Amino acid sequence: MLTIFDRAERGRRMCDGVSRRNFLKIGAFGAAGLSLSQLFSLEAAAGIRNSKKSVILVYLVGGPPHQDLFDLKPEAPVEIAGPMRPTASNVPGMEICELLPKLSQMMDKFTIIRSLSDAQAGHDAIQCFTGRTNKGRVPSGGWPQLGSAISKIQGHATPAAPPFVSLCYPCTHGPYNEPGPGFLGASHSSFRPLGPTKHDMVLNGITTDRLGDRKQLLTSIDRLRREVDASGSFEGIDTFTEQAMGVLTSSRLAEALDLSREDPRVAARYGVGDPTKFIDANGAPRTPQSFLAARRLIEAGVRVVTLNYSKWDWHGGPNNSIFKREREDFPVFDQGLSALVDDLHQRGLDKDTTVLVWGEFGRTPKISAQVGRDHWPRVACALLAGGGMRNGQVIGATDHLGGEAIDRPVSFAEVFATLYHNLGIDVTRTTIPDLHGRPQYLVDDGVAPLAELV
Repeated sequence: MLTIFDRAERGRRMCDGVSRRNFLKIGAFGAAGLSLSQLFSLEAAAGIRNSKKSVILVYLVGGPPHQDLFDLKPEAPVEIAGPMRPTASNVPGMEICELLPKLSQMMDKFTIIRSLSDAQAGHDAIQCFTGRTNKGRVPSGGWPQLGSAISKIQGHATPAAPPFVSLCYPCTHGPYNEPGPGFLGASHSSFRPLGPTKHDMVLNGITTDRLGDRKQLLTSIDRLRREVDASGSFEGIDTFTEQAMGVLTSSRLAEALDLSREDPRVAARYGVGDPTKFIDANGAPRTPQSFLAARRLIEAGVRVVTLNYSKWDWHGGPNNSIFKREREDFPVFDQGLSALVDDLHQRGLDKDTTVLVWGEFGRTPKISAQVGRDHWPRVACALLAGGGMRNGQVIGATDHLGGEAIDRPVSFAEVFATLYHNLGIDVTRTTIPDLHGRPQYLVDDGVAPLAELV
C-alpha cells in the first residue's frame, strides 16, 4: 500500500502509519476503479471506525435567563425573582418554570446544569460552539468549533451526508454567528442549507435538472476538477465538492431537509415559526421546526447539527419587554424541545444522540426599572439530554439570589469534554494539527468529562 505523509498530519496516524486524510487522498487517485463502498470497506480494514454517535447543539442567542428557566428563586425579593413561578417536574425535587409544562413532565430525560461559572461577558457565540474564548492563547486561524473538529477527526458517517450541518440563521450582529472551522480551514466548515450560503448545495456547472444524464454529470465533474486543479486550490475545495455531490447525487440529505416529507402528526408536535420573521433584527427567528430538521439530519447520518433559536437578550423594564418576551418564547421553546427529545427516544436515537441547549451567560440577579436585565457571566445554565448519560438530575447550585455558584462550579470546557466523550473521543489523547502542524488538544489539559453524567 502506498504511503503518502502530510506534514500537518504527523501528530495523528492510523494503525499502519497513514492518516485518514491521506488514506482518502490515495483512494481518490484510484477513484476510477474504486467504488465508495469499497473505500469505506478498506477504511474499516485499516482500523478507521465509523461511529454513529451524534450531537445536536442548540444556541439560545443572547443569553437565556437562568433564574426564569431552570433555576427559579421564588423566595427572593420580587426585583430578583420576577413573576415566573416554579412547577414540579416528574423528577422529585426538580423544579423548572411553570411556562415549560411539556418539559416538566419529561425531566427524567434531561440534566440541568445550574452552575456554569466561567462564561465570557460579551455577546459572542464562540464559547458556546468551541468551549473557548478569544482571550489568552489562541492559535493562528482561531479555535475550530465542535462540528469542524468532528469533521476532521471522524469524517463522514455516511457518504450521503456531510459530517457537520449548520441550521443557524445568519445574524446581523456578527459575534452572534457561529465561529467557523478556525485553523482547520474551509474544508471543515459546516454545510449550510440556510441563508446566503445556499449555493453550497450546487456545484459549478452542475444543476439538478442535469442529474438524469449520467454522461453529462460526469463531464461536468471532470470539468470542475480540471478548473480546480488549474487554480491549485483543490486541497481546500475537495470537501466542499464531496458535500455538494452528496446532496446532488443522493436524495437522503435533500429529503432530510424537506420537512414536508415528515408525518404531519409528528411535525405538528414540534410547532412552527416564521423563518423570515426575526424577533429582534440582530438575532435569530423563533423556529421550532429547526428542531425537527435537526432530528431528520441525524437520521440521515449527520454527526453534528448546530442551530440557533430566537433572541434571548431581553432588556427593558421589568413590567414590559423581559417578561412579555418570556411569555411569548417559553411555550414555543417548550413545545419544540420536548418534541425533539421525545422523538429521539421513540426512534431509539437517544443513546447515540446528545442534545445540548445553552447561551452565552445568564441574567443579572436584580432586574432594574431603568435598564432591566443585563449580562451576568458569573453563572449560567445549560440543559443536556440523550447521549447515554445519567440524566434526570441537577448538577450544581447557585445562591439564594441566583448570582453565584455555591456548589459544583462547571466550566464550558467540561461540557465540551462530555460531548467529545459521548462521540467516542478521548480528549486526553486526541489532538488536531494547527496551521503550523502543532498538535492541539480539544480541551485544555486536565479538563475531563462531567463525572456525574458519564
